[in-house]
Amino acid sequence: MLIGAHVSPAGGLGRAVERAVARKAEAIQIFNQNPRAWKPRAYEEGEIAAYRDAAAQADIGALLIHAVYLLNCASEDSDFRAKTLVSLVASLRAGAALGATAVVLHPGSALRGGDAQAAIPRAGATIAEALAESEHCPLHLENTAGAGGTLGRSFEELASILEKSGGGPRLGVCLDSCHLLASGYDIRTTEGLTTTLDEFDRIVGIERLGSLHLNDSANPLGSNTDRHANVGKGELKRDGCATFLSEPRFEALPCVLETPGDKDGTSIADVKLAKRLRQEGLQARAATGA
Repeated sequence: MLIGAHVSPAGGLGRAVERAVARKAEAIQIFNQNPRAWKPRAYEEGEIAAYRDAAAQADIGALLIHAVYLLNCASEDSDFRAKTLVSLVASLRAGAALGATAVVLHPGSALRGGDAQAAIPRAGATIAEALAESEHCPLHLENTAGAGGTLGRSFEELASILEKSGGGPRLGVCLDSCHLLASGYDIRTTEGLTTTLDEFDRIVGIERLGSLHLNDSANPLGSNTDRHANVGKGELKRDGCATFLSEPRFEALPCVLETPGDKDGTSIADVKLAKRLRQEGLQARAATGA
């Protein structure tokens, strides 16, 4: 497992790598554009070369680009979907240029009171078009906590969106621990996580799993509230985080922390603790044969 952190790219991609190195991160996640503005970002050749060189020297094993939260692939407003498409294509092209493992995307929202079943085909059509207008970089759909009309709160919804998006090989899934718990999947124990992943494999396919987010949840099981907590400080607690980090089916995947952290991203302390909990989880599994 490549344990990493979401960090700020303020000051350039090289500074993002510096922040990752300070956290001893093995994977890095960034926004490729201002998360509060509709300004898609295209990197120049010099920036791309500088990032690749810095990442190689720092031994960064994976890069995830998180599409900004402004996007809504399922919007009923055609102009809004068009803006979403432009931004998503820019993210995918940036991912291809930088050699990213994937772009991570919240699939969209029917908005509060909206019809999720009607929204899924709209989201799928937007995603399919973005893939058609870009090359190489995979796209990982992130499961959601289920607040309001957000799509992807269940494995059934994720499978449906993947199908409506064309089901191609560039499509994958990013599983977020906080969102899993908040949407009703009890992953706090080895047995609970095993059951959850068996269900994921049956409905979506474990081969679609390409990346992870480790976040503790500030709210309880089934709350449908997306509030991240620092590692071990929420409802998952230390044991639940250790269980997630030591899951055998997660081996070799990038696992990025998106905990509250500080102005530059996930805190150094959280990355250090996550690595320690992973070792504790592996030792506990070895002792029990789990």
